Parts: sequence; C-alpha cells; structure tokens
Amino acid sequence: MASTPSLLRAVLLAALAAPALAQQPAPAESVPLQRAPGDRIERITHEDALTRIDELRVDGQTQSIQVQPKNGAPAYEIQPRGAANTPGETAGRPSGNSGRSSWRLFNF
Repeated sequence: MASTPSLLRAVLLAALAAPALAQQPAPAESVPLQRAPGDRIERITHEDALTRIDELRVDGQTQSIQVQPKNGAPAYEIQPRGAANTPGETAGRPSGNSGRSSWRLFNF
C-alpha cells in the first residue's frame, strides 16, 4: 500500500507534463535559406503604362514579387511558392505556381 501514493504521484505528474510537451513546437522540416557569399542576387523591374513589378531572385529562385499599380490602387506583394510547393493537386483541385497575393496594411 505504501507504493500506491508513489504510483499516484507519478501518474499525476505525467498527466500534468503531457500538455507542456504538446505545446512545444515541432522541429522545422526545412532549414531556412542560408545565403552564401557567392549567391547570385537579381533585382528585376518590369514596367508598363499600368503597373510596376519588382522581382527579387536569389540563385534563379524568385523570393518576392511586389506590384505597384499606377492607377492609385494599393500596392501588393505576391509570395511565390517554395520548391516544396510545386504545382499539382491540392484537395483534389489543380493548383498552379502563381503564389499568394497579400496587401500590406501597416508600414513602419
């Protein structure tokens, strides 16, 4: 009977520790992009009568696209898909490689 309180304490401690373990973030699957001194960086600007598009490429991979309409509409950014997010099917629907548009609400 003396081991019952010890067992009860161990079970209680394990139950209290489980949520703390569940809250720890999962290890990152991909390593953040490390820039080496020899990386080729390109800044490309496309401009016509309606828009100005600024594109940043590192070693041929598009990192960011910023679009500034000339008609007074707010500028927006297109976040290109990474190498892991290649075109294919998502939830049974075909997906392209166009990326996701986002607007900047605040600029500090």
